[in-house]
This record gives sequence, structure tokens and C-alpha cells, in this order.
Amino acid sequence: MTGRYDPVEFVYVDDQSSDATPQLLKEIAELDPRVSVLRLKRNYGQTTALAAGFDFASGEIVISMDGDLQHDPSDIPVLLQAFEESEADIASGWRQKRVDNFFLRRLPSRVANWLMAKLSGVDIHDFGTTFKVYRREIIKDIPLYGEMHRFIPALAAWNGARIVEVPIRNIVRPGGKSHYGLSRTLRVLFDIITIRFLLRYMTRPLHFFGPAGLLGLFGGGAILLTLFAQKVLRHTAIFVEHGPLLVLGMMLCLFGIQLLAVGLVGELLTRTHFESGANPIYRIERVISLSARHDATPNSSQNPLAARRAGR
Repeated sequence: MTGRYDPVEFVYVDDQSSDATPQLLKEIAELDPRVSVLRLKRNYGQTTALAAGFDFASGEIVISMDGDLQHDPSDIPVLLQAFEESEADIASGWRQKRVDNFFLRRLPSRVANWLMAKLSGVDIHDFGTTFKVYRREIIKDIPLYGEMHRFIPALAAWNGARIVEVPIRNIVRPGGKSHYGLSRTLRVLFDIITIRFLLRYMTRPLHFFGPAGLLGLFGGGAILLTLFAQKVLRHTAIFVEHGPLLVLGMMLCLFGIQLLAVGLVGELLTRTHFESGANPIYRIERVISLSARHDATPNSSQNPLAARRAGR
């Protein structure tokens, strides 16, 4: 980075490591004023560690990468070149030739990436790698929690971000072992469902719960009305002859009412969220105006940590 991309800062996030990492990072930070080290209070996980780094970073262009040495720093110029030439908002690394175990890592990853691409509508091959280049205003607008880091491209695309995918090298891990494997597949599946819901129904949850709720309500209502008609017109012993069907009708009605209620509660929460002014439901790419009040970059998030440092 030195000489080619100055000024530059380096932010290391120590997610409560138990080895010699804290001491080594402390020594580096004492020698180089461009280096900042964030040591988290406990081990929060990869997504939270990334969020901490993004919040602390003050540069206009933010590059994230793992600390396990499987990302080659010499790929940074390649990512930045594609980022600049395509005028993209995100340059996402693509481990085109992976060196991991096929059955334990590559095959599950390939299936998960295919599902994420289909459900999110973002046509990239590798959602899992954190080796990416971001424009600051894009990454600051994406709330990260849980294990959402792999869905950053999908969430950014929902806000209109332009994404370019760049092949990168995948290096054999020089030490330690990965915590990822088949056990994470189920959690990834749940995350995919969550993202699909957020991307399509975040501003209209009743459209998600409503159809199933109405189907249950009308289906159950039709069954109960039919049984009621038989009871009144034919004096049928409903509990004796149609007991299971009666229970099914009642359950379908209850199921439908519950789903509609959940959808309405979701609508109320969505309305409260957006009307509180916490976040606008749109993103402005640029404003062209002779008025001076439009000179500032619209919708760009402020970095509280950077502002605090500047204030000091």
C-alpha cells in the first residue's frame, strides 16, 4: 500500500484471540502511526469483528481481508484496478480455484453460493470471502449482525450498489484450522431464508404472511361452513362423523388469523422504523444542483469513532 495508495490506514481487529496476537499487534501499532488495533471485549465472531473495523475505518475506500493468510495482499492492486475501472461500489473477490477439501468445503460452499445468488438476485460466485473493496458510504449503510457478513453484496445491491467480481488467489492456510464445515450449512440455509425475506418483504411483511394467512382462513372457513350446513340441514352428528375434519377447519382458521396478525404487527414495526427517521428507504447516488446546500455527499453515514478522533 505504501507509496501507491497513500494516505492509508491499517485497522486490525483482534476478536479476543488467545495467542500472541495482542502483543504482536501492540508492537506494530507502537512503530507505525498508521496502524490502529481494536481488541474486542470477547470473541463476537467474524461479522461483528468486520462491523467494528468498518465503524472505525475513516478512509473513503475500505478494504477488508481475513487474518489467516489465505488472502494474498498482492491481489489488492488487482481488486482496486477493477474497482476503479468499472466505477463499482464493491469489488468482490472470487476464489475461482479453491484449495480447500472438496467434500467438506468446496461442495457445500458451491451449493450455498448458488442458492444465495438465485435467491438474492446478485449474480456472483463467491459470497463467503471477506476479501472485498468497498466505497465508504456503501458499507457504512449496511447493518451487520449475526452472520450477515457473507450477504453484504446482496444487502448492498438492495440499496443500488454496483458490484464487480474479481478472481483472487486462494492460498493454503499456513497454520491452524478452519472452524467452517458441514455443521454451518444449516445455519447458512437459515441466513439465506432471512436475507430473501429482508430483500423482498422488509418494507411489506404482510405481503409475505398475508397469502398463507388468507389461504388458511378461507380454507378453514369453507370447511366449517360446510360442516355447519350439514348440521343444520341434515342434522349430521358432526363430532361423530366428521371430528377430524372439524379439528382441521378450526386449526386452519386459527393458523390463518395468526399469520395475518403477525403480518400486521410486522407492518406496524416497519412503519415505526421508517417514520422514526432512523433510516431512509432510498439511497441517492448524486445530486446535481447550483445550490450550495447540495454539495455534501447525500446519505453518507458519519463515522462516530473517526469523528471522535478528529475532535481530539
